[in-house]
Amino acid sequence: MTATLPDRLEGHPVGNTDNRMYFADGSLIYAGGYRHDGDFGVHTHSFMEIAFAVAGHGTHHAATGRHTMHRGDVVLLRPGVWHGYEDCHQLDLVNCCISMEILRNELGWMRHDPLLSYLLWTGPHAQQRRGILAATLPPAVLEECLQHLQALDELRARPADRYRADTLARLALVLGALARAVVDTTGSGYEPTGPTHPAVIQAMRLLEQDIAHRWTLDELAEALHLAPGYLVRLFKAATGLPPMAYLSRQRVEHAAAMLLYTDDPISHIADTIGWPDQNYFARRFKAHFGLPASAYRERFRHDSGRLRTHQQLTAPRPHGHPLLRELTGTS
Repeated sequence: MTATLPDRLEGHPVGNTDNRMYFADGSLIYAGGYRHDGDFGVHTHSFMEIAFAVAGHGTHHAATGRHTMHRGDVVLLRPGVWHGYEDCHQLDLVNCCISMEILRNELGWMRHDPLLSYLLWTGPHAQQRRGILAATLPPAVLEECLQHLQALDELRARPADRYRADTLARLALVLGALARAVVDTTGSGYEPTGPTHPAVIQAMRLLEQDIAHRWTLDELAEALHLAPGYLVRLFKAATGLPPMAYLSRQRVEHAAAMLLYTDDPISHIADTIGWPDQNYFARRFKAHFGLPASAYRERFRHDSGRLRTHQQLTAPRPHGHPLLRELTGTS
């Protein structure tokens, strides 16, 4: 049995257009439960998604391969990453969806925390993970995360302007528990460091704010008043990546968004993100997403589904919509 992706999941602020999922109303943060039987088609998102398996089992399919998911398994996906589920047997998932707008603004302070910065920005791109970070949570950590996710779900029924702090706090608690579990995983690649050096934060922001610029390591180091070698050591110690490798990850994510949400020719997109050599762009894009840029656009793009600018943190809950506790068994 193959599950089709509906245009709008009833009671959920997530819409779908030709296998591309996006916030369809005012939401910036969302937690909700889904049950999958059979196959759930390959799709991509305009937001960051964290999927927690709470019951049943199934196979997660992504550019990094196929992996069986059971209770306690969790997968984090950066925007633009494609994935799907196969051979599911009552696979119950709790998904936490986070817009990049909220991460850049209200949660921008998380860049200064080594664990959270690794979880959200650099870990998914390290070690050829292609924007995906997976782990298995100990039972106590899973229960902790589910309690906070249930609270996020319940907050959808509250006025967003009065419960903004509560929503952000609950999300931070989920991310904190998840980050600790991820870095404790054998082979995570994370090496404990002190607080992130301010120059690393500034370097990340400079690169993200002008990805089309033909950055060189010497120019970036000069802008930060540091020696190039010292900047590389600081940056790699904090993120696991050299600065130029981090820039490459930002460029392919931006290219994916342009492929999905603009009509621009691929040659123009390549030039816009700072890779005017189309052959080089093609190699880098396929290496990251596992698909050529043209195939990615053809599979996931549709003219009618545009990204919107949102103001609310969470969407109001429709009357009678079930709480997560009915799916997870939490109390």
